[in-house]
Amino acid sequence: MPEAPDDAVPPGPGGGRRPAELPGPADVRRPAELLGPADVRRLARQAGLRPSKRLGQNFVVDANTVRRIVRTAALRDDDVVLEVGPGLGSLTLGLLPACTRVVAVEIDPALAAMLPATVAERSPGLAGRLEVLLADARELREVPGPPPGVLVANLPYNLAVPILLTLFERFESVHRGLVMVQAEVADRLTAGPGEPAYGVPSVKAAWYAELRRAGPVPRAVFWPVPNVDSGLVTFTRRDPPAPGPEIRRHTFAVVDAAFAQRRKTLRSALSGWAGSADAAAGLLRRAGIDPGARGEQLSVVRFAELAAARTAGGRTGVEGPEVAIP
Repeated sequence: MPEAPDDAVPPGPGGGRRPAELPGPADVRRPAELLGPADVRRLARQAGLRPSKRLGQNFVVDANTVRRIVRTAALRDDDVVLEVGPGLGSLTLGLLPACTRVVAVEIDPALAAMLPATVAERSPGLAGRLEVLLADARELREVPGPPPGVLVANLPYNLAVPILLTLFERFESVHRGLVMVQAEVADRLTAGPGEPAYGVPSVKAAWYAELRRAGPVPRAVFWPVPNVDSGLVTFTRRDPPAPGPEIRRHTFAVVDAAFAQRRKTLRSALSGWAGSADAAAGLLRRAGIDPGARGEQLSVVRFAELAAARTAGGRTGVEGPEVAIP
């Protein structure tokens, strides 16, 4: 592992980096020395790393893809960025010149320990902008320093949805961002009512934010090369259709029930949730929803209305546009 320069910032609590005096605005946009395929393989050897499929370890080896991600994220000089799964630092190096601070959350101890030295070697003037946290993003509840306002991350394929929903719930300060996920997951996260990919991830993500596709990413830009392509998804947080964690919990419960048997009508699919098919039909009518409709036809607003019909006897606190229901 390359040695850090003498003026490197010493490790902070939990293995992170304590912020040093930050470079001035003229230094913020300075191009970083990004990683290429040979660099990624060299760093992996130094770390004794064998990429883990379980942890979704597919590392970006194409500098142009990193530049594209940073450009699409439209970062500002004063942004605090939360990055999940920085790995060997490919994206981290691209983010640091474009914002004021990067909080990188890494679950692999070897990678978490190596990242500060990699940044100090390739972008020594910006090393003080990095904070590395050794943690599972699904268990993260807070980060040291100013709260992050932007999420930019290459999320592990098999954990992308639970990580994103967890961060949405726990970090209300994150108001916009960009994530790279498996192409199929990108379709699901951004699908609307009536579209083939619309399902549980679509509805639950829509509770927190407006999500849009921001283009494809070919599998060839990763090492190891995965067997699927990826996609970029941007999001902007918005007010939920109803206030409070309790109504969210009830809404997510009815969403799970509605899509567990998505070919069935809501009257049948929600019979267990409501207690019986007749009870489900009554709740659906109270919420102004046709019992013969299917879950794939309902927006998150209509699901929230249905949850409110059960918990409060009506649509109390639920606002937003309705969708056409046959």
